Amino acid sequence: MKMQFHQLRYFVAVAETRHFTQAADLVGITQPSLSKQIHALENDLGTPLFERVRGNITLTAAGEVLLPSARRILADLETAQREVQELVGLRRGRVRLGATPSLVTSLAPPVLRGFRDAHPGVDLRVEEGGSQDLVRDLLRGDLDLALIILPAHGTDPGLRAEPILRESLVVASLDPVPAAADTGTLHITDLRDQPLVMFRPGYDLRDVTIRACREAGFEPSFAVEGGEMDAVLSFVESGLGIALVPGIVVARRPRIRVTPLGPPGIRRTIAVARRRDAVPTHAGRALRRILLDQVRAAAGRGDLPPGVEPL
Repeated sequence: MKMQFHQLRYFVAVAETRHFTQAADLVGITQPSLSKQIHALENDLGTPLFERVRGNITLTAAGEVLLPSARRILADLETAQREVQELVGLRRGRVRLGATPSLVTSLAPPVLRGFRDAHPGVDLRVEEGGSQDLVRDLLRGDLDLALIILPAHGTDPGLRAEPILRESLVVASLDPVPAAADTGTLHITDLRDQPLVMFRPGYDLRDVTIRACREAGFEPSFAVEGGEMDAVLSFVESGLGIALVPGIVVARRPRIRVTPLGPPGIRRTIAVARRRDAVPTHAGRALRRILLDQVRAAAGRGDLPPGVEPL
């Protein structure tokens, strides 16, 4: 088999654009040259990778199998190239950090500032998303590090996740929730008849909320669903319903009323994660070191965001 890196790059470009001419423009070659290389790759593999029907390009079963591996191979090659470049002392390169919405606005900024001060020539890229999305991007090689929430059922075996912090969830509402009048706290059972503002699929907060309600013996009722963090908080501010959110995200939302959850509450573990089978780049190791130093320093000063404690 004579599979080559440039053929994999062309294959991924076609798979992502579903168009040979657009893929050729993307990788900077002519469309006939790209088609020739794709045919050569298919001949080497002994099977078609694309179905070409009436101008529509779709992946065959073989193409679906090849695509994630091709992405990982290309990501690892790019990492190796950057690793060589970075041997000159982190004067250039790139590091890609993923973080959940609650962490990208609270924990990430001072970490990124510390990294920028230490390594101004390294390109910083930040991806915001739910933990499930960030884990997917890590496994695909699209991120170097990610700040994620550890799932209750354990992490993906392809990841190495290091717990660093624990955060508490609170009930966010526009108006007081009657059930909290006596104690100032709420329990999950108090949400039984409350309309909930729900995150889109892929957000771990969605899974946490639904699981907590079901464990309490009821199915939650949604007033609206499908939003991301800013949208959910805006919906709460509009009086559409209540939501379970990390306490740190409502600190700058004065219109939102925050009600703690009574014992045992819901606490989540924050971890810094990376791919287990990928050698960290120098920039990735430097970013992780600065992250851990910042967390330890903030904990020592008692300067962590509300509801967050060190591990």
